[in-house]
Amino acid sequence: MKSYLPPLRALQAFEAFGRLGSVGGAARELGVTSGAISQQLRVLEEHLSLKLINKDGRRAALSDEALAFHKLVVEGFDRLRMAHSLVQRTKMGADLKVSGLPTLLLKWLNPLLHDIQAHLDDLPLRLEATHLEPDPDMSVDMFRLTYGNVSQRFPHARELFTDVCFPAGSPAFLSQHPEAKTVEGLQRLPLIEIDWGPAYSTVPRWSDWFAAHGMSRTSFKPVAVHSLSSSALEAAAGGQGVVLAQRSFARFDLELGRLVRLSQDSLSMPEPYFVCWGDTTLSQPKAREFLNWLIGISRKLSSEDQDI
Repeated sequence: MKSYLPPLRALQAFEAFGRLGSVGGAARELGVTSGAISQQLRVLEEHLSLKLINKDGRRAALSDEALAFHKLVVEGFDRLRMAHSLVQRTKMGADLKVSGLPTLLLKWLNPLLHDIQAHLDDLPLRLEATHLEPDPDMSVDMFRLTYGNVSQRFPHARELFTDVCFPAGSPAFLSQHPEAKTVEGLQRLPLIEIDWGPAYSTVPRWSDWFAAHGMSRTSFKPVAVHSLSSSALEAAAGGQGVVLAQRSFARFDLELGRLVRLSQDSLSMPEPYFVCWGDTTLSQPKAREFLNWLIGISRKLSSEDQDI
């Protein structure tokens, strides 16, 4: 009686053949002969009672019936590689990876890290700033800091905070343009716009600020449009104009005096920021401690903001 699962060597040969497209390529990757790959493919066909390979002269390719099976086998081997990587990283005491939106890492997380690094002992954090959301199936051993409902793609997610926006500029700019503290004055000044792209069309922009203050018909031309909030904040700190700043991103520039808040009014961001993680992320050394710290510090900052 045949075992329920096919032989692992046969599956390995099949996975490599389908991914690389040739017997020779699979043989080179696995360090065996082409004859050994062909033999394992025949073993798998016999085990499944299914034709897996179509031959056209000297060329061979997966049959239509084998394509769906191969996709699932590839996913299985990918998970095996992830499991192996996790074990190796755990044995080596490897770093803890945190991926995040660039400005969220640069302007929110980075200034706070001194508070947690002492508790991580010698375990370094590997910070990866990218707008590209990782494949949830490939992020099982990392944290991802992101915005909005994209967090639902990940196996696990916790809300960190909901941000607000308000006008901000440099002290020198405000000294030269005191009218920047009024809505009417703002529309005549150089305004720095932030545009995250069409996927984030509900994120507040200057038109929303003016509309919220009864000036929906106002017209203005921004002096610059930035795709990164961090670069827009730097432009404002350099005196180039006024930016609609997010509180979490501008917090330390405000504390350092590089920026000045120009209005006590604010607009709320439509969605929260989240920390997301995979099924095995918390198996890493210090991962749970980092997560607890991250949630705790976000709550602390939110509480302090409400008291202001």
